[in-house]
Amino acid sequence: MSAQLGQEVEKFLTHLRDVRGYAALSLSSYERQLTFICRQLEEAGIKTWAQLTVAAVENLLLHWRRAGAGASSVNQRLAALRSFCDFLVQQGQLQANPAKVVKAPKAAKRLPKNLDIDAVIQLLEIDPTDELAIRDRAMFELLYSSGLRLAELVSLNVADIQPDRELRVTGKGSKTRIVPYGKEAAQWLERWLQVRQTWAGAAQSALFLSKQQRRLSDRSVQQRLKKWGIQQGLFENIHPHKLRHSFATHMLETSQDLRAVQEMLGHANLSTTQIYTHLDFQRLAAVYDSAHPRAKRKS
Repeated sequence: MSAQLGQEVEKFLTHLRDVRGYAALSLSSYERQLTFICRQLEEAGIKTWAQLTVAAVENLLLHWRRAGAGASSVNQRLAALRSFCDFLVQQGQLQANPAKVVKAPKAAKRLPKNLDIDAVIQLLEIDPTDELAIRDRAMFELLYSSGLRLAELVSLNVADIQPDRELRVTGKGSKTRIVPYGKEAAQWLERWLQVRQTWAGAAQSALFLSKQQRRLSDRSVQQRLKKWGIQQGLFENIHPHKLRHSFATHMLETSQDLRAVQEMLGHANLSTTQIYTHLDFQRLAAVYDSAHPRAKRKS
């Protein structure tokens, strides 16, 4: 990419990291999207950000759709460009944000998939035959018990364990929240802490360690969960986010307290949490049909 385009992107990424506290995964996503956009702008003859117009952004979207990009991919790229252009306006590089004028295509809302309660129990009934099994069960119990994101789980430190079965969790944007965890998770966490004391890496801050005595990686957790899913007889694709979805769905089914679930999940907007209310629609519809006077059908 041209020097001017690339320099401003680097400044933006530094701003996201140092000022706004974005996580590595988010930074990587922004870098990937903006690098892709820069290449296409260069191909269109745009060498500086001052040349970016509404028409140029519209041409980008048209090119993406013709190339077969789905609505979700187009929305992600446009969102990255909008955020970046906001930064350029703040820096005086642009007078206005041309990407804000362009409408994004509507993406079909995909409902998150979750495990039913029986499947979760089947997954978590891990026989602790070795130390790694104890560690893994403690991790999975926490994922389901507190609805943690994968990044939140692996970033946990021993010092984040609070009294009265609470965790200090650092979520998106480096925002910290306190979440509860249940008795079952507490029992397995205690067992893991006892094992952890005997490991060579016990002096480290990380709560969950690998066999190499380092902080466990995202990829390692994904692989371990997939392995246990198969071993426990659940042959569908089991991944950490599915346990988070299951936590949210089961909590809403039982409590109907959307605000509380929003806080536990660490969602900035209630609308993000509301998607889980659609998962239980069939059950709610059945209750409505059986209970509401106007819903009862004549025999």
